[in-house]
Amino acid sequence: MTADTILYLSGDDVAAALEHVDAIAAVAAAFEAHGRGETILPPEAYLGWERDGETLRSLSMPACLDSTPGVKVINGNPANPGRGLSRASGLTLLFDPATAVPVCVMEGARISCVRTAAVSAIAAELLAAHPVERLALLGAGALARCHLRVLPARLPELREIRVYDVEPARARTLEADVPVLVCDSAEQAIRGAGLVVTVTTTTTGYIRHSWLDSGALLVNVSLDDPLAEVLLRADKLFVDDWSLVAADEHRLLGRMIREGTIRAVDGELGELLVGSRPGRTHPDEIVVVNPFGLAIEDLAIAREVYRHASASGLGTSLLR
Repeated sequence: MTADTILYLSGDDVAAALEHVDAIAAVAAAFEAHGRGETILPPEAYLGWERDGETLRSLSMPACLDSTPGVKVINGNPANPGRGLSRASGLTLLFDPATAVPVCVMEGARISCVRTAAVSAIAAELLAAHPVERLALLGAGALARCHLRVLPARLPELREIRVYDVEPARARTLEADVPVLVCDSAEQAIRGAGLVVTVTTTTTGYIRHSWLDSGALLVNVSLDDPLAEVLLRADKLFVDDWSLVAADEHRLLGRMIREGTIRAVDGELGELLVGSRPGRTHPDEIVVVNPFGLAIEDLAIAREVYRHASASGLGTSLLR
């Protein structure tokens, strides 16, 4: 690649490069840098609109990680699967740190999916009360599939995965290296699970605090699945970045913070990794992790994808 060109990585290019990237290690290192205050993470830009009764949105999330600046753009329309399209799509851009010139643009949805599962794996390793034997997965779309490629390998005691989706047929297509049980309700999936992960598209809460077993860890990936009582009654509540969550007007925890219902959390994942905040202090605590999704996580993976692609000749060189 020359100064007159920019590298484009298609979805297939990104997928090929990801086979050579340790996404969990990359995201953990990004969290550690964030915990030490070594990242730049401005507020996201949220663009929402409606068309033909559908609610669409585009998020632009700039960041700088270890002198790697870039932007994640992720768009979504929950109605897209009905058109045979993925709900989410996006691009990740990397910039030269000395000139600010864009050097690479890559398909971003795969990276976003992988980093989301990596965050869940890190949260489980930091905060699960016991070796997790039962996983509850709410939702059976692309994020669920990505979690099933990542989590079982990180949970050596896992014996059963319980899945609930509003479309049972979609749930029945999920496969893993351990038995997958399709449940008739979210409650059935959650009761008895040591780890609960939400990966739905809902904006209406439904999970009750009473469904969570003593010692359960809820990783609230899709952000709006729990009722407010779950966040209020959790023994510990962790986020990935307090300022971004507190500024969010659209999701449950952000609204509760802005309303004054919740005034503080117990820490950020990066603080747990660097040891500046304690994590779980008792095996019976019900712990909730509310990961907003940070652009530094995507950049951490994207720059490794870029390095591998550049070294192995993946991608297409485009004139600026």
